[in-house]
Amino acid sequence: MSKFTEESGTVTDHGAVHMRANQVRLVIAQLLGGIGIASGVAVGGLLAEQISGTPSAAGFVQTASVLGAGFLAIPLARLAAKRGRNWALAIGFGLGGAGAALVIASAVTTQFWMLLLGMLFVGSGRAANLQARYAATELVDPKAQARAMSIIMWATTVGSILGPNLSEPGSVVGRVVGIDPLSGPFLFSVVAFTCAALVVATLRVRPAPSGRTGQMDDATNAPDPSRKPIGSVAAIRIACHNPDAIFAMVSIVAGQMMMTSVMVMTPIHMSHGGMSLTLIGVVISVHTLGMYGASPLFGFLADKFGPRNISLLSTGIFAVSLVLGGLDAFSTHSEMPRLLIALFLLGFGWSASLIGGSALLNRSVDDDIKIPLQGGVDSLMNFGAAILAALAGPVLALGGFLAVNVMAVCILVPFIFFGVRALARR
Repeated sequence: MSKFTEESGTVTDHGAVHMRANQVRLVIAQLLGGIGIASGVAVGGLLAEQISGTPSAAGFVQTASVLGAGFLAIPLARLAAKRGRNWALAIGFGLGGAGAALVIASAVTTQFWMLLLGMLFVGSGRAANLQARYAATELVDPKAQARAMSIIMWATTVGSILGPNLSEPGSVVGRVVGIDPLSGPFLFSVVAFTCAALVVATLRVRPAPSGRTGQMDDATNAPDPSRKPIGSVAAIRIACHNPDAIFAMVSIVAGQMMMTSVMVMTPIHMSHGGMSLTLIGVVISVHTLGMYGASPLFGFLADKFGPRNISLLSTGIFAVSLVLGGLDAFSTHSEMPRLLIALFLLGFGWSASLIGGSALLNRSVDDDIKIPLQGGVDSLMNFGAAILAALAGPVLALGGFLAVNVMAVCILVPFIFFGVRALARR
């Protein structure tokens, strides 16, 4: 069976066939995973309000999903290191499907705690969606890994856009099968996550026990169980001795924190400014396009000019976005063109920071800590985003949208510092 070649660091023809097959499987899984995540987004808050009887409970749904992704990122990475990516991703998506089923059950029983528990497990599907970007780099020439990663991220775009549009059909299906119409869209989540799990279960990628990424194994895809595993905390501690690895981690975590905190408060800022729901929807759609639509471009640029440079580029994009957001908040009236550009650049910067940071993380550490480190960083990314999103509400109430952008700038400053530090020690 062909392997990642020792001399050239490339994959032989037989390996390339499996690489392409894996890429197709991952693209399909990302499409399905995106649908699974997004199908219930539009109605999740409404369902929480209906079950709990209070509008203040609506925000807990998204928070529970993000926290679930944070909690489950490390166990899934540990499973990937022990049993292979196919096991980890399949179980991650499978738990997402089980979580969506719990959400449906919560609507039937009107149990709010069950709704939150279900959304925590839906977060497992989100964690699997994120970890799929790393699976895409296995069996791939190191010079093309960022591009492979970006294609998988790009595939999420379709699911993220299609998912919310299934809310109305899902409600119709819910009525037909005799469940609460607001829980109907989660039926699509159950099906999508389950299908994604079945697709990734057939993957043939894993980290090689010899320490060289890309080596192929037999159909079990199982790494050597006798190897002593390294935990995510220990992996992060080891990575902190490498300036490039530190910058990569900061790029991933800080980018997510800035993007989430500003994005979740933008609709409220626009609503306070008298803008319609239609205009708010347009701005968020343009933001989503910026997040995923240009990911292949950043993957190409990261492979050509280096992922460190793309992460540094993202700091400039974020800076322009936050300045525009601050100007809009400072102005007497919000301006639609300015907000469109600001939110597009916010998503654009996030794409550059995530692809650049993830590719740099892959390049800057040894293979024996790579998978636990990936899980640990994804966990920090989700927890950081949840914390800053929770803070953004009170900050908006106290200081307005300008204060929200200033808070994001406080995250951007250390991001730039660690980038310059990594560049100086190159």
